Amino acid sequence: MSDTPKELKYALTHEWTLDEGDGVVSVGITDFAQESLGDVVYIELPEVGDKLSAADEAGAVESVKAASDIFAPVSGEVIAINEDLEDSPEIINDSPYGDGWFFKLKMSDPSELKHLLSADEYIESAEEE
Repeated sequence: MSDTPKELKYALTHEWTLDEGDGVVSVGITDFAQESLGDVVYIELPEVGDKLSAADEAGAVESVKAASDIFAPVSGEVIAINEDLEDSPEIINDSPYGDGWFFKLKMSDPSELKHLLSADEYIESAEEE
C-alpha cells in the first residue's frame, strides 16, 4: 500500500477525501478497498443535493465478489457525482485515486477533516484487517 497518496485523508471505512479548497472535498474508495472487492461491476451514488452526515451511508459498490456500502467521511451536501462511473464502474479499479472519484461534498463542518486518518494511519489500520 505504498501508493497510498499522502495528501489525502482517510476513513476507517476505506473512503478517501481530497480537499479541493473552498470547503469542497472529493470522495472515493481506496486502492485497498477496490482490490479487496475485485472487479467492480456496479456503483450506486448519492444524488446531487443530498445532505449527508459523517458516517451516513452514501451509496454502494458491487463487484463480482461482494457488495460494500460507501459512507460519507464528512458531513455536507453532494454538489457533484462522477457520472462516468455509471457506465464504466471499472474506472474505480483502474484509477481509485484519480478518475474513479465518486462524489464531491460541500462540507458543512470542515473541522471534521481533522478526525480522519493520515495516509500512514490508514495503512496501519488496513494492514491490521
